[in-house]
Order: sequence, then structure tokens, then C-alpha cells
Amino acid sequence: MNLKSKLKILTELTKIKITSFVTLTTIVGYLAYAAEFNLQILFPVFGILFLACGSAVINHIQERSIDALMSRTKYRPIPSGRISVKNANLVAGVLLLTGSIVLYFGSGILPLGLALLNLIWYNLIYTPLKKKSSLAIIPGALVGAIPPAVGWISAGGYIFDKEILILSSFFFIWQIPHFWLLMMSLDKDYQQAGLPTITKYFSKIQLAKIIFVWIFATVITGFLIPFFRLMDFSVVYYVLLVAGIFLTLSATKLLSWKEENISFRFTFRNINLFALLLAVLVSIDKLIK
Repeated sequence: MNLKSKLKILTELTKIKITSFVTLTTIVGYLAYAAEFNLQILFPVFGILFLACGSAVINHIQERSIDALMSRTKYRPIPSGRISVKNANLVAGVLLLTGSIVLYFGSGILPLGLALLNLIWYNLIYTPLKKKSSLAIIPGALVGAIPPAVGWISAGGYIFDKEILILSSFFFIWQIPHFWLLMMSLDKDYQQAGLPTITKYFSKIQLAKIIFVWIFATVITGFLIPFFRLMDFSVVYYVLLVAGIFLTLSATKLLSWKEENISFRFTFRNINLFALLLAVLVSIDKLIK
């Protein structure tokens, strides 16, 4: 196996797109307090990146049997046989150990403790729970709230500062419609793998309305962020305001009275772009302050 193939396996195992976004929220949390780039930021950034990647590899190992049953995931490295469980465990161990060392010696015991809590919550609580309940994402969304707090604390902030509480709340709330929109797009795959789906309890029209409420809650939480001293420039806030209004209006497509007309993928893309934009706007605002 050549180097390119090995790197491809590694990027798939570590779910690099997802873990990169997790790392981005850590950067946002750090900049929200420090208001500058400095060398210290490298410790929480790489610490969280390695730990998130290690957690993703563990998730691949945990869900290898389910992945083999779903058309979207059956070609992942473990079910496709491109890497053994033993070697995947080795990769996970190296990533987790490296991330823990970097975070402990660079940022301290509290950021490491929070990061390990996130690991435990994702792999030992959320992952088993989602096999039993389609509502597992609600407690599971905690994993999106912790990385920004790790960045904030690593920069010198207090864990219960109101600024980081609202920022973490945004990423907590955002994850719920994000996941349900993904689930609706892949509903047949989830059913094929025997996973509980929320469509067993609600019709698509009912679910669309529920998801719309969560999207609206995400937008409103985003609009509250400037009132917690995380945005000082009016231009930045107006950009956020326009983006939030656009997301809300585009999400009204979920309320289509015809079930076959309901668009989940389009709204899934837009809510993710809104979360990304908010992260960028908070960072820019702090850097130009």
C-alpha cells in the first residue's frame, strides 16, 4: 500500500472534515478571550485536533458492524478491509496519547479534563445511546459545546464566563437540527442498519416543523451573541443578521405542505454555512478589535 492510500485511510478514519470543524470552534473559543493569535493557541488547537481524531477512529471501530450495513458507510476503512481493527486501535491510541500530552503540558489540567469528558461523552455515552434512541442527539450535542470552552479556558478564561456559555450554547443547539437534517437525508440507510430513526414517531411534515423550530432557535442564539460582548463591530453583526434572516427564510421550505417537496439537504448545507460564518465573524471581530 502506497503513502497516498495510507493517508486516504487516515483522513477517512479521523473524519477530518468534522474534526477540522471541531478544531475551528476551539480556535474561536481561544480568540474570543485572547483577541489575538499567539503561539499558545497551538496547544489547544493541536491537542483538540489529535483527541478529536482519536475519538473519530474509536467511533469507526465501535460502529464497524453498522457501517457495513449502510450504503453510505460500507466502504469506510474498517468494513472495507483496508485496515484491521488492531491497527485502527493503534492509530487511535497514538492520537489520544499525543493529544492528551499536548493539551496537558500546553494548556493545563482543566482543558484536558474537558477534552477527555468530551471523548467519554461521545464514545461511551452518545454512540451506544444512538443505537437505542433517535433522540440521543439531544444529550449528544454536548460534544459540540465543549471544544469552544477548551479554547476559552486555554486562553485564560473562566469556565462559567457568560461569553463562553452563550458561544457553547450556540454550537450545542446548532448540532441538533444539523444531525436531524442529516438523518432525514439518510433515513433509509439508518433503517437498513437497524438504527432507531425519528421517522418512526413523526411524519416528514411533522419533523420538518420540529426541525424548523430548532433552526430558528439556532438563529436566535446566534443573534444573542453580540449582546455578550463577543461582537463589537456593527458591520460584523449586520452580516450575521442578514445570514440569520436568509437561513430562516430558506428553512421555510421545510414547511412545504407537500411531503415530497420538503428539502432537507438544502437546509442542511445552509445551517452548516451559518455556523461556519458565525465562527469566522466572531474571530474576525476579535482580531480587528
